[in-house]
Amino acid sequence: MLEQIQQATQFIQSKTQRTPRIGIILGTGLGALAKELIIETTLSYETIPHFPLSTVEFHSGKLLLGTLEGKPVVVMQGRFHYYEGYSMQQVTFPVRVMHALGVRTLLVSNAAGGMNPDFQTTDLMVIEDHISLLLPQNPLVGPNPPEFGDRFPDMSEPYSKSLIDLAFILAANLGIPLKRGVYVSVTGPQLETRAEYRMLRQWGADAVGMSTVPEVIVANQMGMAVFGASVITDMCFPDTLEKADITKIIAAAGTAEPKLTALMKALVGQLND
Repeated sequence: MLEQIQQATQFIQSKTQRTPRIGIILGTGLGALAKELIIETTLSYETIPHFPLSTVEFHSGKLLLGTLEGKPVVVMQGRFHYYEGYSMQQVTFPVRVMHALGVRTLLVSNAAGGMNPDFQTTDLMVIEDHISLLLPQNPLVGPNPPEFGDRFPDMSEPYSKSLIDLAFILAANLGIPLKRGVYVSVTGPQLETRAEYRMLRQWGADAVGMSTVPEVIVANQMGMAVFGASVITDMCFPDTLEKADITKIIAAAGTAEPKLTALMKALVGQLND
């Protein structure tokens, strides 16, 4: 994999003069951030050596290089999921490439089902911690060259406390209410049963989704500071559970998008490049 990372990195470097220190994965609720970028280079995933292709119909498949708030950034417009048939190593391959490009801070977002009774649809939840034990694969399994980082990386602070504190200060200044909580990642693509929601809540999870955690594990192994946020797109209370409506979920993400875009933009503005 190391050779593949080097080939992908060299290809991307040949298309830009910048060294990005900030990486952003535009998950659900953050797509509009691409409009805030001053884009220098747009690369379709299919043109980048060894990059997977996004198969989710409402995910784009482009790597954007440019500036945001005057800071050089590399942005994934569309991510990969285990349920698409990729291995965890493939899902997290772009994060390793980002690191090789120079990225040291990673910002991620996702859509999630809310299980905390204090939450409601369209809330933004800052991810303070996560649960990965239900994932069938770990992206760190396999050969571990020194360039990857520690063989047994510490996960006591997978999401940077300093970035979390900064986000709450910025959100208060912007008048954006934030929740905080634990995100649990599952494989999907089916949604959870009532019994599964009960179990996940009992485990201490506040929100559930099908992404993010593999990327965060790899980012932590490579020494990157991570900030993550979930858009609560539907409520998952077992006793009042309704059939999922994808149109309502997408609409909820769209309602929350301006708030999350403003927060992430402000956060980037405060980071060192």
